[in-house]
Amino acid sequence: MKYSIDGVLEALSRVNFPEKNQDIVSLNMVEAIKIAENKISFSIILPQFNSPFKKSLERAAKEAIIQKFGTEVEVDILMTAKVSVGRIDKQLEEVLPGVKNIIAVASGKGGVGKSTIATNLAVALAQTGAKVGLLDADVYGPSIPTMFDVEGERPFVKKVNNKDMIVPIESYGVKLLSIGFFVKPEDALLWRGSIANSALKQLLNDSLWEELDYLLLDLPPGTGDIHLTLVQSIPITGAVVVTTPQKVALADVHKAVSMFRNDKINVPVLGLVENMAWFTPEELPNNKYYIFGKDGGLDFAKKYDVNLLGQIPLVQSVREDGDRGRPSVVDKESIIGKAFADLAANVRKAIEERNSNLAPTQVVQVTNEGCSTK
Repeated sequence: MKYSIDGVLEALSRVNFPEKNQDIVSLNMVEAIKIAENKISFSIILPQFNSPFKKSLERAAKEAIIQKFGTEVEVDILMTAKVSVGRIDKQLEEVLPGVKNIIAVASGKGGVGKSTIATNLAVALAQTGAKVGLLDADVYGPSIPTMFDVEGERPFVKKVNNKDMIVPIESYGVKLLSIGFFVKPEDALLWRGSIANSALKQLLNDSLWEELDYLLLDLPPGTGDIHLTLVQSIPITGAVVVTTPQKVALADVHKAVSMFRNDKINVPVLGLVENMAWFTPEELPNNKYYIFGKDGGLDFAKKYDVNLLGQIPLVQSVREDGDRGRPSVVDKESIIGKAFADLAANVRKAIEERNSNLAPTQVVQVTNEGCSTK
């Protein structure tokens, strides 16, 4: 049978969305229909990412296509949602125009796998159909080029409205920028803080990010000058804080959470990610060995009223994938791939809840007296 876009729409017009008691075509929930040989792919746009009808709607849509075209057809459905905006409109026009939400990925100390989390979270969000960018803001220790296997690439410059703009590198569906693209990997970056801050601002403001649902910032560990520069420069929608279960990491993560929650900075903390929560051998997926302690992140989240966004296991393939520049979440059926996909779903839900319940984020203005918002 010959496939056609009109035929796909006709089939899907028989699928009702229970919440509205109308079909998904009439509700304009069907987008991006593509036909290639015996494969039909399309997106169903949900009103909210965690819709209770998500699975049943996907199943009904697939059955409708098969009933229309026969069992030989291959159906690929992307269940996604429109992304709300976490910034005030005026700043959306002036600073990073087209970027809906800016998410800081932070940690209290180094060595907790923050960049691994940022990398896989960015790719996992892109896999949901979202437009995603990732800025490596760890100026002195950039690792994003390695993790995406793009170390040898260099961004090019494009003239836009008589201004030179840096065009991000794209890999695994994510737009990337890093100081690491402009320096040799073996060279130490001997920059004073003011120079590093200026370079970071240039990557933010003189880059052609275009339209993004999420721009993730992989921050340096700790609570320093770079962090203050960012909250002064851009309105951050929320922060994701990464830790490991042991006490020494949790002591420092408290400082990171406190920094964002400071009433002078007031960046919402979306939640906590407990990385290396346990060790699991891939050949024994049901075995868990708590080599860094058990549930430290979970206990912290309960004590300080922070969402626990995910507990990510330590699996050997994560190290191997990082070294060869392949985000682990690409293997969706693996233990670690599923863990990162769940993390992305929880982060997306936290962002939607934040945007529904809190005022849009504003830039922090720093004076001699302290910080305020403007």
